[in-house]
Amino acid sequence: MKRELINKSVLLALVLLISALFLDMIRQFLMPMFMAGIFSAILSPAHRWLTARIGNRENIASILVIVGIVVLVLAPLSILVGVVVGQAISVSQSVTPWVQSFINEPTAITAYMEKFPYYKEILPYRAVIIEKAGMMVGNLSTFLINSLSEVTKLTVNAVFSSVIMLYVMFYFLTMGEVLLTKILYFLPLQDRDERRLLRRFTSVTKATLKGTLIIGALQGFICGVAFALAGIQGPVFWGTVMAVMSIIPAFGTAIVWVPALIILALKGQFFGAVILGVLCGAVAGNLDNLLRPRLVGKDTEMHDLFVLFGTLGGISMFGVLGIIIGPIVAALFITIWEIYGKAFEAYLPDVGPLFNHNPSGGAVPDSLTAEEVSDATAESPRTAGEDAPKAEERTSGDTNGKRD
Repeated sequence: MKRELINKSVLLALVLLISALFLDMIRQFLMPMFMAGIFSAILSPAHRWLTARIGNRENIASILVIVGIVVLVLAPLSILVGVVVGQAISVSQSVTPWVQSFINEPTAITAYMEKFPYYKEILPYRAVIIEKAGMMVGNLSTFLINSLSEVTKLTVNAVFSSVIMLYVMFYFLTMGEVLLTKILYFLPLQDRDERRLLRRFTSVTKATLKGTLIIGALQGFICGVAFALAGIQGPVFWGTVMAVMSIIPAFGTAIVWVPALIILALKGQFFGAVILGVLCGAVAGNLDNLLRPRLVGKDTEMHDLFVLFGTLGGISMFGVLGIIIGPIVAALFITIWEIYGKAFEAYLPDVGPLFNHNPSGGAVPDSLTAEEVSDATAESPRTAGEDAPKAEERTSGDTNGKRD
């Protein structure tokens, strides 16, 4: 028995050591492999459909799916990045001259502003305020340019990673089910827990791609068109920025188009301000409320705060791909804790009401002590048929039916 324990301990140590060494050796390929797994899981229904249509030729179906990704996704994305970089540079170079002209030229709204109280006290600081605002815009565009420049510097690495991802996808599409079954076999979890993790992974991935990416792209496109119609320089650049900003709840694209609308109004360009208000505010602003329930539904099964911080944390850790990876990690975090709570249910204590309210819903008098409140609530299970067996199991031997 002792020898068997030693053998298993040594074997487990070797498994962990060699696995860590292998993962460290291929760490630069882990992200392309992970993205290949995500896209393979999403596109597996299309792969099965193609396989059935072409006489069960899985390899040819995999090649057709990969060609579709290159033509429909990677090629347009490469063109978009080039256009965005060019317009970002143009915007950053035009910020300072625009601020100077805005300071020196009187605007149509100035006459109305002179009627406001304390206008004369604010007037000496008008140039400073506008200049600071221009500096903020310039710093933002410079930051984005630097980020995009880093992307262009890593073009070779990005192309190489894309090739690795597509190559791995070919095998994941053809033999992904076999690999997944093997991986789940080595996980010391019950089958229902493994399937729950897998289901949450796929559902959140699909919801993130359908919700965050599609809605963000639509909002960025509509707002970019609005900027172009309003005569604002760099509409593709600003549309891309607003597509990224759309992940922020409540504010989203308004972080960009509201200041632009105010500036247009101050310059007397009311037609452009109306266009931004209608397209960006009325159309793009309500697009999220209209499409997200239809596209996403309840697939994420997460609170908006988890989605927000998962996305922002994912971006800070993984870069642009964090928009997809962040919510997935947050969903797996929630799921694994739910599995933990179910597995260790017998060892976890009951939690009484945190506030002084009795089970019937009325407030408990302040004269009752904490012990009396606990005793009163312990006698009546919070949810009939759900917590009662759990409480009974932990209070065996207690004739009063109170908790230990």
